[in-house]
Amino acid sequence: MEIWINPACSKCRSAVQLLDAEGAEYTVRRYLEDVPSPDEIRAVLDRLGLEPWDITRTQEADAKELGLKEWPREAGSRERWISALAEHPRLIQRPIITADDGTAVVARTDEAVREALDR
Repeated sequence: MEIWINPACSKCRSAVQLLDAEGAEYTVRRYLEDVPSPDEIRAVLDRLGLEPWDITRTQEADAKELGLKEWPREAGSRERWISALAEHPRLIQRPIITADDGTAVVARTDEAVREALDR
């Protein structure tokens, strides 16, 4: 299992604490330093069963600067969104846990972390 985190994020710290408390084996990816490629973002989206706009932090300054709220949320715009996430990783919702069974969850709650642990 791998968890994408921003160490400054309280939700990320909580998720890591819960993983540790449960004795989980996992790898930490500090995605602001080890930025995911567009292909990695596509793979995580497939595992999540979500679209890029579903995991985009639209309140971030970068999002406002790019005008993301105005971007179409449709298949034809998918690659534009993925490129924005790769170029501005701060926009990626966090934490994301990729589970051993090939799925993933946006682990913003203890319940979501436990869901990943149960997979």
